[in-house]
Amino acid sequence: MSIFIDSSNIDEIARYHRMGVIRGVTTNPTIMMKDGVRGFHEIQKRSLEIAKLVAPYPVSVEVMTNDFDEMRHQAIEFSKWAENINIKVTIHGPNGELENVALVHELETKHNIRVNVTAMMSAQQCYLAAMAGATYVSLFGGRVNNMGYNAVHEIRRLRRVLDVNQLKSKIIVGSTREVLNVIEWIDAGAHIVTVTPNLIEGMLVHPYSKETISMFLKDAKKILT
Repeated sequence: MSIFIDSSNIDEIARYHRMGVIRGVTTNPTIMMKDGVRGFHEIQKRSLEIAKLVAPYPVSVEVMTNDFDEMRHQAIEFSKWAENINIKVTIHGPNGELENVALVHELETKHNIRVNVTAMMSAQQCYLAAMAGATYVSLFGGRVNNMGYNAVHEIRRLRRVLDVNQLKSKIIVGSTREVLNVIEWIDAGAHIVTVTPNLIEGMLVHPYSKETISMFLKDAKKILT
């Protein structure tokens, strides 16, 4: 069970990588844009910086189109940037186009490219992506919860199905909204939970820990005088 950091900010990634608490990085166009990355050259440069920083841990980089041929072209090109770069492909197109799953199967079986299938909201979507051969299946747990369902149930169901059918896919649960989500989703069977930097800080820092540490330091000062 592990944590991937959801960021393309080099300083943030480096900070938590030094702590030894992350085992991979996930990015997407929205994250890249938020972190000030613009244009194909900058995407490549930032992806290479991240991959080098955290190697051999995996880095997921998402294709920037939903045209089948262009997705294939980008996936093959991006995968060549570094050995630890994986390719993110959405489960289907914006209007429900189905060709994405065929691309996932092709990339995994014909091109030996590790694929992270993303933007999934149900165990059944993840199961189909796993059947297609995806290395990672990403369930958006926070959005599932926002729809009025408990993501824990989907994670447990999905983990049982993958294990029973001996499918290799690792479950990534993302769209993490609360510190509590991380432990409850790992406990439910997620192999990986993606977290933003502020959530890692929230996991680490506790008000009672701060209070206790302050007491220790005050007493240490007294005992040394």
